[in-house]
Amino acid sequence: MLNVADNTGAKKIQLIGIPKKGNRKIAYLGEVFTGAIKQAAPHSQVKSGEIVRAVIVRSKKEVKRKDGSYIRFDENACVVLAGNDTQEPRGTRIFGPIAKEIKDAGYAKIASLAPEIY
Repeated sequence: MLNVADNTGAKKIQLIGIPKKGNRKIAYLGEVFTGAIKQAAPHSQVKSGEIVRAVIVRSKKEVKRKDGSYIRFDENACVVLAGNDTQEPRGTRIFGPIAKEIKDAGYAKIASLAPEIY
């Protein structure tokens, strides 16, 4: 279960699967996954039970960087993507910090909307 860090109206998403990764059920920072929306605000862009694609922007599990340092966050969070093959977010705002690895993975629009990048 992941928190949602954008303004689409979704609150919680449950990971269902990871495209092109077989039966793996663990996704890492910057990976796109398919998920089911478990909680959503009323009258929002997305509805509870909807199947969406999302990218992980914060994770509790630490990630080692090239310089030898580690980055980790207090929660697992994701951003809902607009379509199946796009890297554009569906929402117009991102809440909270995101990892630098998101920008490096090619999600420039998400990085530009985020208030801070660690």
